[in-house]
Amino acid sequence: MTTSAQTRTAARSPLLQDGNRQAFLLLRTVFTVAPILFGLDKFVRILKPDWEVYLAPWINGMIGLDAHTFMYIVGAVEIVAGILVAFLPRIGGYVVAAWLLGIIVSLVTAGGFLDIALRDFGLLVGALALSSLAAAQRGGRWR
Repeated sequence: MTTSAQTRTAARSPLLQDGNRQAFLLLRTVFTVAPILFGLDKFVRILKPDWEVYLAPWINGMIGLDAHTFMYIVGAVEIVAGILVAFLPRIGGYVVAAWLLGIIVSLVTAGGFLDIALRDFGLLVGALALSSLAAAQRGGRWR
């Protein structure tokens, strides 16, 4: 004879029973959608009309392009990173984490953006967690 708790547990879907899979799907969704949307916004500028303010002056001087043009490149890279996360999350998570590290360096050295840098550090940790979860299940039931 089963208890009502065992019956409820058995009736749940496998997704609801597997916290690792839930975490993986949440992280993969966020790290697919967010980079693509932020990347697209570098072109359409609905969310943030002046992305260039986040670019540290020393980076702007080093790249040899004006900041506006560089933001188009940034947008393209972000879109590609989001697509990479969607299809190869183990690798894509590391790419997004590295990209976020670059953003953090720019924000910290530009000055005045430490709050955003701290938020991006949290996102970087989430991207690493995504790669870790994907690697743990590489040969398992989910990518």
